[in-house]
Amino acid sequence: MAKNLVIVESPAKAKTIEGYLGKDFVVKSSYGHVRDLAKKGVAIDIENDFLPNYEVSADKKAIVAELKKLAKGADVVWLATDEDREGEAISWHLYETLDLGKKDTKRITFNEITKSAVLGAIDKPRNINQELVNAQQARRVLDRLVGFELSPVLWRKVRPSLSAGRVQSVAVRLIVEREKEIIAFQSSSFFRVNGLFLKGNEKISCELNKQFEDQKEVQKFLDKISDADFSVQDVTMKPATKSPAAPFTTSTLQQEASLKLGFSVSRTMGVAQRLYEAGKITYMRTDSVNLSETALEGAKNEIVRAYGKEYSKPTKYKSKNSNAQEAHEAIRPTDFSAHTTTGENDQVRLYELIWKRSIASQMANAQLERTTIKIGAPTVNEIFQAKGEVIKFDGFLRVYLESNVDDDDDEEIDERANLLPQVITGDKLSREWVRATQRFTRPPARYVEASLVKKLEELGIGRPSTYAPTISTIQKRGYVEKMEREGLERSYNVLILNDDGVSIKEMTEITGKEKNKLSPSDIGIVVTDFLNEHFSKIMDYNFTAKVEQEFDEIANGMKEWTSMIHDFYKPFHQTVEDTLENSERASGERTLGEHPESGKKIIARIGRFGPMVQIGDEQTDGEKPQFASLRTGQSINQISLEEALELFEFPKNLGIYKNEEVVLALGRFGPYVKFKEMFVSIPRDEEVGSVDIDRAIELIKEKQEADAPIAQYEGLPVQKGSGRFGPFIKWNDIFINVNKKYDFENLSSADIKELIEAKKQKDIDKIIHSWPNEGITVEKARWGRFTVVKGKTKIELPKTFNVDALTLEKAQELIEANKPKKAAKKKTPAKKATAKKTTKK
Repeated sequence: MAKNLVIVESPAKAKTIEGYLGKDFVVKSSYGHVRDLAKKGVAIDIENDFLPNYEVSADKKAIVAELKKLAKGADVVWLATDEDREGEAISWHLYETLDLGKKDTKRITFNEITKSAVLGAIDKPRNINQELVNAQQARRVLDRLVGFELSPVLWRKVRPSLSAGRVQSVAVRLIVEREKEIIAFQSSSFFRVNGLFLKGNEKISCELNKQFEDQKEVQKFLDKISDADFSVQDVTMKPATKSPAAPFTTSTLQQEASLKLGFSVSRTMGVAQRLYEAGKITYMRTDSVNLSETALEGAKNEIVRAYGKEYSKPTKYKSKNSNAQEAHEAIRPTDFSAHTTTGENDQVRLYELIWKRSIASQMANAQLERTTIKIGAPTVNEIFQAKGEVIKFDGFLRVYLESNVDDDDDEEIDERANLLPQVITGDKLSREWVRATQRFTRPPARYVEASLVKKLEELGIGRPSTYAPTISTIQKRGYVEKMEREGLERSYNVLILNDDGVSIKEMTEITGKEKNKLSPSDIGIVVTDFLNEHFSKIMDYNFTAKVEQEFDEIANGMKEWTSMIHDFYKPFHQTVEDTLENSERASGERTLGEHPESGKKIIARIGRFGPMVQIGDEQTDGEKPQFASLRTGQSINQISLEEALELFEFPKNLGIYKNEEVVLALGRFGPYVKFKEMFVSIPRDEEVGSVDIDRAIELIKEKQEADAPIAQYEGLPVQKGSGRFGPFIKWNDIFINVNKKYDFENLSSADIKELIEAKKQKDIDKIIHSWPNEGITVEKARWGRFTVVKGKTKIELPKTFNVDALTLEKAQELIEANKPKKAAKKKTPAKKATAKKTTKK
């Protein structure tokens, strides 16, 4: 047995490290945390100084048993989990669970998984840092207390099965407040004036230094300048420099990967984790912009080699965040000479982004020349301005240009655009045209994941390790959703002055079109309003940031973790009890008006199963109300009376076709026609109220034609269609994407065979365990995860699950546990004779 046992938290990390150490070392993975707060109850002894009750989770017992056995036979145990607080806590839990107090146990950390870093850490071991552990314990205990006590309040006062959290609820508040700003925003129009002037054949594009509020003002201005003689009033040329951005922290990586690569926050962290475990980048959870001396030297050498000495400018960056851990490093490549990497496409793209940002941070400033030309006329007070810039030396721009997360259009700014001709003051110019375009003020932009991370960081809410889980949680729990808005058509006017005089054109544009913007759900708004009213301290941005500062103080040994919890818990618990006893139920109820025929009140509110509208009130009318669920995209805060009344018209029987009913209904994804077992979506641009039996039959026939088999393969029909991800064929209930190398409209028998066989082989390659007699397989899923599959049941295994140790019995247990539970029939209790009891209210 090996003399040295090294324990890390991930199997990929273990595999990389084992290659660097000799035969005297064995490297094993704990697959993340081996123990956590017990799932049953609060698991915190509040009366005993908030003593946590930890337990080893069921799926980790086999791993713990194996590690105990290996530790017993080893001379030295090396705890090599990640260097942040969570990594320190994992090491401490391993130390306690494996009973390592009697062993020679050493704690080592490294910022990158390279041979030199790992061997360097072995040479400089230390003890477990209990202060870092306590900071993580404080976070875990505080979050459990808040969730455990707040969630039941929401179950009783809003709706069952809801949850609340210290950071997640504040993140939702940001999104809710932004949505309310957008709803309250009143757009106003103005006119922006641009011109095109000529010096000979050379063009100068410019903009007026004034905007006009209405069309009359614009018309008057254009009439005034129609015969004006324009000339160059002034030319200024100024040198300017542009500096590179600092290397990536966790939050800036998440923002830039969103803007440049279109990655979600969780996708970025998953890809970065795999790059780190493969030894290609440094640790990806950091708030530091610092680079080590080794990294600075490596970057300098590569810049000089690849671009020349004049491009090198070694720079040390300082974090703006006073609590940033400067001993840690920014996210950077472990080898600057590797401009790219191999592996899956996501890893290549993210690596190249990290390499470019890191190398650019050590490059020289870009040298620019910025020119401003002012154009005017003796009879005109307003000035046209043309601005341009020329890059004299590209410096870091040769490699990288930072994106702007606050740019609504998420477009990179082209620093090289708008070159201007050579002019001097007094040069006469001819006017080609002047155009006044009606524009509209815009509400604040909804958050995307990247801009939400930026806002959380600005407010001091959360830390590098919490951004991705927080954003993922608020979406999984239905408080926030990524909406796709088609936008609305809007008309606007353009006034054009040219040699023929002033003409007016009415134009149209689509406004409000959005994709992947974060919007609060109705339940998210109701819960946020309720928590703001009754738990204002928990929801306060400053309080949440102050808690993060206290965690930092605990980590630095400046504060006792239990005293922090004491200070928080007593007033919080009192507020919980007061709210349970004294607050009213919250449903977000909103009166829309009265029913035109019955006169009954119509309201929109949150019901037991989600947002709904209701006609009548049992207490007022003495009759059972009518209910209808809202459609996707509708909100109780914005639905109109007319839209609500329309919901009660469905499902509507349109008539009979081929001796079967044809029904028009509203579903979760919009209106549809139902015929036999067929569901036919109504086109988005079609008014649902205009669909009659004739139109429904047309849609049914179109659907039947589209679904008709185009071929047979192995005795089964092959159909084709087009969905969210493009064209596909369907065979044996399997959907197969058809890429651009095939002529989708003219698929041959050979094409169909090739597509189906490739898909079958891919599905076989995905299977890593199989129990054919039971019909159970374990398959590879996205982002390095695994899924247990039986028929149509799919269970995604936790990231930390040891898939190699999965048995048939455990797989069956997981499938059984995830079966939908049937509602139990209520038993009618036998009536008992009881004496009447008088109670005082």
